[in-house]
Amino acid sequence: MDVRRRPPKQPSHYHQTSTSDPNLHPPKASDALPLPLYLTNGIFFTLFFSVAYYLLHRWRDKIRSSTPLHVVTLSELAAILSLIASFIYLLGFFGIDFVQSFISRASHDAWDMEDEVESRFIIEEDRRSPAAIGSSISAPVSRFMDPPAPLPSQEEEDLVKSVVSGEIPSYSLESRLGDCYRAASIRREAVQRLTGRSLDGLPLDGFDYQSILGQCCEMPIGYVQIPVGIAGPLLLNGCEYSVPMATTEGCLVASTNRGCKAIYASGGATSILYKDGMSRAPVVKFETATRASQLLFYLEEPANFDALAMVFNKSSRFARLQKIQPTPAGRNLYIRFTCETGDAMGMNMVSKGVQNVLEYLQVEFPDMEVVGISGNFCCDKKPAAVNWLNGRGKSVICEATITGEVIEKVLKTSIPALVELNTIKNLTGSAIAGALGGFNAHAANIVSAIFIATGQDPAQNIESSHCITMMEATNDGKDLHVSVTMPCIEVGTVGGGTQLASQSACLNLLGVKGACRESPASNARLLAAIVAGSVLAGELSLMSAIASGQLVKSHMKYNRSSRDMSTVTS
Repeated sequence: MDVRRRPPKQPSHYHQTSTSDPNLHPPKASDALPLPLYLTNGIFFTLFFSVAYYLLHRWRDKIRSSTPLHVVTLSELAAILSLIASFIYLLGFFGIDFVQSFISRASHDAWDMEDEVESRFIIEEDRRSPAAIGSSISAPVSRFMDPPAPLPSQEEEDLVKSVVSGEIPSYSLESRLGDCYRAASIRREAVQRLTGRSLDGLPLDGFDYQSILGQCCEMPIGYVQIPVGIAGPLLLNGCEYSVPMATTEGCLVASTNRGCKAIYASGGATSILYKDGMSRAPVVKFETATRASQLLFYLEEPANFDALAMVFNKSSRFARLQKIQPTPAGRNLYIRFTCETGDAMGMNMVSKGVQNVLEYLQVEFPDMEVVGISGNFCCDKKPAAVNWLNGRGKSVICEATITGEVIEKVLKTSIPALVELNTIKNLTGSAIAGALGGFNAHAANIVSAIFIATGQDPAQNIESSHCITMMEATNDGKDLHVSVTMPCIEVGTVGGGTQLASQSACLNLLGVKGACRESPASNARLLAAIVAGSVLAGELSLMSAIASGQLVKSHMKYNRSSRDMSTVTS
């Protein structure tokens, strides 16, 4: 095949000259300067700023004395000419590298584009040849095989080596390259070389790394796959919801689904949101406890609350300060702020409002020292009595009345057995264990699965799983009244992981994606109600499995793999 090629980009003699003798370089503009480069630059920098200052000073005097600005003296004329000359020098010196790099980059792009067009032409010609037609017979076989990993280019190889050596910080790859996928790929290869361990089982392709930049995760090298199952329909407040649950625990989705079936067959569940407020509690310090108590009295004064609320609410159009709870400890004062946060989970929103109030208070109390924006009286991502008693996030009660017939046919147990087990296990057993908010069978299982599927903060499962499960016989023992009380469900439908494609799809499945324009905060509150309703279903099913002695059997069926892991290759 006769294909004409263009001449190489650079003549061969140029390469020989540049590699054989390092002292031979093209002449530079700076070589003609009579003074050293740093001294010449320093002179022109000094001249530029000195003359600029002189002219501004002179023009200010003219304005004050009502002298026309166009009337200039000889010294001012010389200063103007010096300013122009120094500006031209600085622009030429510092702008030439940028222009050269821009021209070089444009020329390289043009050569690359021509290469690509030419290579496509060659491929099309090869396809028409008899050899190519013969080899295409075996093409369907390779379609089922994973393509081999492409070899890194020389540029990427140099970048990997620079990251491994520490010359280039791993965290700076995104800003340096401007390509988040490429940065993750280079970082991944560097990690494998540094550790000597393979990451072949960790996927890299198929993820939008740009979507997590500066928002969800730093220095990514891939993503973890977690299966998402569907439980439901959950009949809650007259509406049906298919609940997405991301989990690797077998039997969890099946068990929750059985609970949803029992609730549906009995007419559905009802939820009540009785409190909604996110909290943040900074800690401040004074020289004496007396001085700290003066701030305490100031914060407890109702007349001061309106002024503080106005300062706090400036942080966001959704932030609305509800209450301030100061608690002293010696000369330290812990101040717990609680506010509404719309459809956002609200930690950043309340933190900004708290920062505004602290700056305002320092005017009234200049000797106040802010030790930390969070003093653990909030209390975030830790089990705490203050959350269990006062609530944090959305406080929800969900209840249902399950008929005796459904308990026998669907749940395979009896009402007396469930009531007795709940009292002995969830209430008495948890009390003996010294549980804090853990008066339930497995609320954390359902909360974690929904949190991961919908982009919530998984660490907030700790307080969000605070739950007390109650079961009582009703209607003369014919039916069972079951309820879960969860005072700290911390969820949002905007911000954080809720904006990722997979998590956004799960929120959309529930009908709570994004913010509700008509009624702010209603989407987040509905999500909290769905979490509570799903916990109710999970509690009902697990307790029935324990009461009927089916727990071990069901886990052996759904939570045990018969796959021979010794045959699995990475």
